[in-house]
Amino acid sequence: MSAEVLEASFGSETIRFSVVRRVRKTLSISVLPDQQVEVVVPEDASSERIIEKVRKRAPWICKQLRYYAQFQPKTPERRYIGGETHLYLGRQYKLKVIPGIQSSVKMQRGQLMVWSTKPGRAAHTRELVRDWMLQRAQIKFAERLDVCRGRFSDPEKVVPNGLIIRELSYRWGSMTGRKNLVLNRALIRASTEAIDYVITHELCHIEHPHHGPAFFDLLRRVMPDWEARKLKLERQLA
Repeated sequence: MSAEVLEASFGSETIRFSVVRRVRKTLSISVLPDQQVEVVVPEDASSERIIEKVRKRAPWICKQLRYYAQFQPKTPERRYIGGETHLYLGRQYKLKVIPGIQSSVKMQRGQLMVWSTKPGRAAHTRELVRDWMLQRAQIKFAERLDVCRGRFSDPEKVVPNGLIIRELSYRWGSMTGRKNLVLNRALIRASTEAIDYVITHELCHIEHPHHGPAFFDLLRRVMPDWEARKLKLERQLA
């Protein structure tokens, strides 16, 4: 799979988008929550054909870009100092940093408690919190995957070959060609309802790899309120 960046003009606007080439027959356009535009195309699609398709969909693309713009700017960068708040499963928790002989992190009395051997070093606190969040993501995502599979009439048909958690720059999850479910580690900040939406969305891709009508028919059957969950996710993690 290769990637490239192209541009398409639409009136006074220029739409810049990334191109992902895959073994497929159709072209699909996605506008992501961070206002990135991604176009997935057949491997042999010409740049001219891709740009033409994007121009035809430009009104819709611009509408989506304006929609996501309302959620900007994003939450300020966390400084990992005592007193600031951090999202975990859709709720805000105040960070408390305490000197300790050993480093550890736990949720206690509605606070994110960090015992640190280097309490004055925000970078060290950051690593402790990030490691704890990743450990929680590994546990929580596996639990929610089992729950989400139960939404399908035949759960055995939507078993991914693996669950991979990694830092993704502009998407919450994906289903690879090898049927590995990839989830953004930052998703642990979202509510359980929002996490379930992302997982269920990607499980639908096992049966329908593209965003065609059949995909959305399946998604709507197994999760009738998916649009409300998607909106909640975007608002929580904007």
